[in-house]
Amino acid sequence: MARFDVYANPYALERGHTPYVLDVQNDQLGPLATRVVIPLRSSKGFGTPARGLNPVLDLAGKSLVLDTAALAPVPAQFLKKPVYKADLWREAVLDALDTLFGAY
Repeated sequence: MARFDVYANPYALERGHTPYVLDVQNDQLGPLATRVVIPLRSSKGFGTPARGLNPVLDLAGKSLVLDTAALAPVPAQFLKKPVYKADLWREAVLDALDTLFGAY
């Protein structure tokens, strides 16, 4: 389990509109019971992404919106095998977090 790993959404009922979650928690915190994730939502039905806050990312040909303001803890045990390593998105994700928390 590592920062910027992408997992299938552990909540099956939400997968239609939110197929994945992105782990953004610092790896140096050690083994905690939860991981902080940001939902990766289908761009269809999301509305207009907010500049800086909601980058649109491509995962296997799917356009997904990073719903930064909806970040939340998820029990680590719910996050199974990562499906993607999102290091390429690092800058966009960190910029979105800075926009959310006012660190720009």
